[in-house]
Amino acid sequence: MDVEQLLTYLARALVDQPDQVGLRVSEADGARLYELKVAPEDVGKVIGRDGRTVNALRTLLGAAAQKSGQKVRLEILDDRRNAASAPNGAAAPPPAAPDASR
Repeated sequence: MDVEQLLTYLARALVDQPDQVGLRVSEADGARLYELKVAPEDVGKVIGRDGRTVNALRTLLGAAAQKSGQKVRLEILDDRRNAASAPNGAAAPPPAAPDASR
């Protein structure tokens, strides 16, 4: 089983909507970057409490990749976070600071 199959298999086992699991692979900073996309309501299941699940996935992914001499990174894509950015791809302006004069 290769690294992509392992990651996809584990992600599908964790979520309620396995048909929504997607994986994009690219090269970045001398390592292979895996971007895992799941349904918005399943993001928390993949991340886990205090990030424990995603850190476990990263550990397994790293161990599997090390056997083949690769360096890897795993990122979870979160549509909810992307919705906060402006339509042209630029980050949305930060919220206004509370008025201190009150």
